[in-house]
Amino acid sequence: MKKSYLVLAISMCLAVLLVMQGQGLAASSIVVAQDVGPRMMNPHGDDSDAGLQYMANFFDGLLQRKGPEGTLAPALAVRWEHPDLLTWRFYLRKGVKFHNGNPFTAEDVKFSFERLSNPEVSEFINTGKSIDSIKIIDDYTVEIKTKQPIPWFANNMHQIFIMDKESTESRDPGDVMVHPIGTGAYKLEEWAKGSYVRMAANEDYWEGAPPIKKVEVRPIKEASTRFAALISGQVDIVTGVPVELYDKVVANKKLQVISRPARRSIFLALGNKPGTPMADIRVRKAMYMAINENEIIEKIMRGHASPAAQVPDPPTIGYNADIKRLPYNPEMARKLLKEAGYANGFDVTLSGPNDRYVQDEKIAEAVAKYLAKVGIRAKLDVKPKSIFFPEVAEGKLEFYLIGWFDGTFDMGRTYFKIAHSRDKEKGYGGLNGTNYSNAKLDKLLESTASIVDPALRKKTLQELNRMAMEDLIVWIPLHYQEDLYAMQKGKGIKFQPRPDRWMVYKEISK
Repeated sequence: MKKSYLVLAISMCLAVLLVMQGQGLAASSIVVAQDVGPRMMNPHGDDSDAGLQYMANFFDGLLQRKGPEGTLAPALAVRWEHPDLLTWRFYLRKGVKFHNGNPFTAEDVKFSFERLSNPEVSEFINTGKSIDSIKIIDDYTVEIKTKQPIPWFANNMHQIFIMDKESTESRDPGDVMVHPIGTGAYKLEEWAKGSYVRMAANEDYWEGAPPIKKVEVRPIKEASTRFAALISGQVDIVTGVPVELYDKVVANKKLQVISRPARRSIFLALGNKPGTPMADIRVRKAMYMAINENEIIEKIMRGHASPAAQVPDPPTIGYNADIKRLPYNPEMARKLLKEAGYANGFDVTLSGPNDRYVQDEKIAEAVAKYLAKVGIRAKLDVKPKSIFFPEVAEGKLEFYLIGWFDGTFDMGRTYFKIAHSRDKEKGYGGLNGTNYSNAKLDKLLESTASIVDPALRKKTLQELNRMAMEDLIVWIPLHYQEDLYAMQKGKGIKFQPRPDRWMVYKEISK
């Protein structure tokens, strides 16, 4: 009898322990539904913010941006110096280890930055080609010299992630693409592409072990399916709450909605190939004035956006508050088209993604309808982002809808990427998908590269921005998005969205 009681007591204790362990795990785990999944686990192979946010959990940069304000802060570098226009010296953190146990040293930094120039593994070619030399001073000091002055160089260090030299070189390239080995707050447990990404806390993380021990991210493209997963309790947080479901989410007492103005602007990029209608500034102005942006915000964005008059957002250096939107005026648009010799309009193809930005396809459809009212026949060519963005990178498009915010908070970098004439040798215009080209803008932009004085830089970039938006109409700005999240009430989740919309799980707690 005594033995039976003992077995029963042990069994009950084990059962209690299992329950407690389960509760503990639940208390320190979250499931998140995101609208976008990772393309790869190579931190240099995808420079989209959608991909970088995943990498930010597995890898660290020399610097980091801390939420919720996006403040630039030390990470793998504890401090940095900028002794002259071309030199950046970083003092590295000691005692950091990669997920495989390898120690982090200056060799890893040199390897990672040299890797940026390899087009087979990197989409950061512009940054890679901008570097002249990388010198290891000692195991924990690195000096990087750039070919030309880059005022925003340090501002970009939060998204240049450091890889382990030894394991990256020794592994098969295919394995490097799917198994991240970084120094980040989380280790990858399992990635079923298109289904889930499971990560576990790095208990030896240099910043301290993250409070959430297990994270599962489920990429769910369809907005209504994400919403259903939240309602049913399958997930704790969803990103990208669809604007058409916003009122339903707010009305549900089990849910909490969190919103913040997004840094991302949505705009239309136009080519200016000589001999085409859009090479004429009157045509560009007519297209701008033909679009009723207020109606787009009211009817398509359901009020969850604000009109934009330029591409950079207010926190970005170079944002110019004096730039105003051109008024919606279809009569004036027709008049301008007639003056330009296009009284009967013209044909053009309007491209864009249909799975990247809030209501992207519907916005493109609306733009096409507005243009039709002034005689411009826009053929729609919307497609998945996996097809669209490579076409942008290859410069295959003539007119497209896209979104943008600058992670460095410096408009100069933005303009070098999406407005400067394409120059593969120098790495300029890599995302100038329409091959827009203007020598005057290029010259003024290049002159800003050596300006590091904050006041002068701000003033010069503001003038560059004014010229681009008023004199040249490089783009047609539409609106700034609003980021919307929803999560389960009563689970004690502490979450504040970041300005870059990255989901960095070490910043979330319960």
